Amino acid sequence: MEAQYINYKQTGCFSPTIIRYLAEDESLKPFVNEFANIPSFEKIIKQKNTKCDRDLLVNVLKNQYQTIDKPSKKLSTNLHNLQQTNTFTITTGHQLNIFTGPLYFIFKIVTAIKLAENLKQQFPNYNFVPLYWMATEDHDFEEINHTYIGGKKIIWDIKTTGATGRISTKTIKKALDQYTQILGSGLNADALADVINTAYTQFSTLANASRYLVNQLFGQYGLVILDADNAELKAQFAPIIKQDIVQQNSFNNISASDKKLTAIGIKPQVTAREINFFYLKDDLRERIIFDNNSYQIIGTNLKFTQQELLTQIDKHPEQFSPNAVLRPLYQEVILPNIAYIGGAAEVTYWLQLKATFDFYGVYFPIVMLRNSAMIIPQKVQHKLQKLQLKPTNIFTETLTLKNNFTQAHTTHNLSLAEEWRSLNCIFESLKLRTHKIDASLSPSAEAVKTRLHKAIKNLEKKLLKAEKRNFTEAMADIDKIKNLLFPQLQLQERSENFGLFYVQYGDDFIAQLIKNFKPLDFKFTILQ
Repeated sequence: MEAQYINYKQTGCFSPTIIRYLAEDESLKPFVNEFANIPSFEKIIKQKNTKCDRDLLVNVLKNQYQTIDKPSKKLSTNLHNLQQTNTFTITTGHQLNIFTGPLYFIFKIVTAIKLAENLKQQFPNYNFVPLYWMATEDHDFEEINHTYIGGKKIIWDIKTTGATGRISTKTIKKALDQYTQILGSGLNADALADVINTAYTQFSTLANASRYLVNQLFGQYGLVILDADNAELKAQFAPIIKQDIVQQNSFNNISASDKKLTAIGIKPQVTAREINFFYLKDDLRERIIFDNNSYQIIGTNLKFTQQELLTQIDKHPEQFSPNAVLRPLYQEVILPNIAYIGGAAEVTYWLQLKATFDFYGVYFPIVMLRNSAMIIPQKVQHKLQKLQLKPTNIFTETLTLKNNFTQAHTTHNLSLAEEWRSLNCIFESLKLRTHKIDASLSPSAEAVKTRLHKAIKNLEKKLLKAEKRNFTEAMADIDKIKNLLFPQLQLQERSENFGLFYVQYGDDFIAQLIKNFKPLDFKFTILQ
């Protein structure tokens, strides 16, 4: 693949907040620890005082990896290194989208892997381990029960409750068959279909199926996969769980941060609640609220006094699940982490969290925007070349692209600017004559001029529209390009699954992403 890099702002697809963040806007400094650059990483490596239990973390990981036969040599090395004080994690996280979901899931992990490689080159005396945090406790099944491949929606249509990581994979066969059918046949298609089938038929839960699939794709690069839905890991977080539920510290700190962010023109991404934990047990994950002097579990008859709740947290910390605003805090308590790789929305909501980290004395990591990319298939490249368009042109709005093409290739003059200049001179003369006769007639003359100018502009649009009909094939090709690269009117990475790209490129697909991504350059990547 060949890569081109453009500024995120040039795409027109990213929020002003992200553009400000990438520009290291001074007004954002109170909401970050350090912006992402090599000097910042050098500083944080020296300052980071890791309080996590490394031995416990590695033991939990090794137990979870018992479902995986023959972990790669690099993965085994990374698991060993995690016990060493000179080793840090580079973390990304995501929900358990079926079949990995949209492309940006792949891009997140690739960014973490490439950043770990870059930091190892810069700081050879330290080790950096890319880690994927599986959001197994998330309960929003409708966000993960589908994927789009080749523009077709594949959906796992079942009703379920509780944490998605615990969902049985027994009923996914229909969606599985639809997905593998779209992959087609051939060496790469058959290889991916085999991995997908093994993941969802040989592993009984969505968490274990996802671990197998992601490990098959990224295990050779040393990616460590963690399921933090674990009693031993939650025990490390128990003191904060108790304190935050009783004192509502995260709610107070985030609410204060939200006001400050709003004051500098940034809309908060997530809303903190008074209690930012769910009660998690079996197929139940429901919010905890405080009402009538007791802690109640919404939708159930369960209720606790304060002392009963604190005792329950001590005995069963695994039954308490942080929501989106406290999951990052839990992550940083149990990991030797120095950077979090997230999408645009995640970067924005991390800005809301620093005050809570400071309150609990937990080190706030460097928060980095994941690499974004667009992959231009060969058939699209041919159309672009035929239309004499550069890959960077594809971010231009469709109507503008069509207008520009027509203007560039027509043999006619579609502009009426010269004619309007002549008419404008006539009207200036008319205004002068009417003013001499009756000054009050000048506005009437100006109104006629305005109406005529509008009519001329409309006629100009009709000329352009008529000329477009002489370029029917080109106009159709522009529509096809935009539909392929912006499915559902959004960036390709936010919709299309990786499957058909893997069918085309095989294992080289991920290798090429790792080769071409430049995490610390903060540029949008166009791959041909």
